[in-house]
Amino acid sequence: MKPLKSDEYPAVYAPYIETVVDNVFDALEEQTLSFPAFLDTIPEERGNFKYAEDKWTIKEVVGHVIDNERIMAYRALRFSRNDLKELAGYDQDYLIQYSRYNDRTLESLSKEFTYLRKANMMLFRSFNDAELERKGMASERLTSVKALLYVIAGHLNHHRIIIQERYLNSDDVKNLVSALQH
Repeated sequence: MKPLKSDEYPAVYAPYIETVVDNVFDALEEQTLSFPAFLDTIPEERGNFKYAEDKWTIKEVVGHVIDNERIMAYRALRFSRNDLKELAGYDQDYLIQYSRYNDRTLESLSKEFTYLRKANMMLFRSFNDAELERKGMASERLTSVKALLYVIAGHLNHHRIIIQERYLNSDDVKNLVSALQH
């Protein structure tokens, strides 16, 4: 696969894309195993934790990662098939508001992520070089199929760091995890 060029994506995606340092397919495959393993380390009791009143719970963050992957994979499919119709954007807060992710277990979200990613990897690996280079419009932004793969991987990296730093790195969480391990 040819290297990703800056004219293949809007600047708004750069912070996600820059977190992917390896081959994007390798990064996506690695996440298929490492993200569920990471979620397995989070006590179920912590799934509905918010670090601030106006923030999402851990389950909602994981659900958002799943929602976003579905949407970006759909865009990649449409653009790879040379569909030139502009796709609408989406409101992540609206989707979370009506998601009911807090009614689920972290384990069920982890399994859903795994199945989704495996199915998406079959799609992504089916793209040839010409399909990866194709571009389309979504949310009034021109983006290549290849860039969308980087966005998917980088978006997960971004939210995993947020979970680690803001949800799991406080002293009360460390004490909870320690108590559960003994």
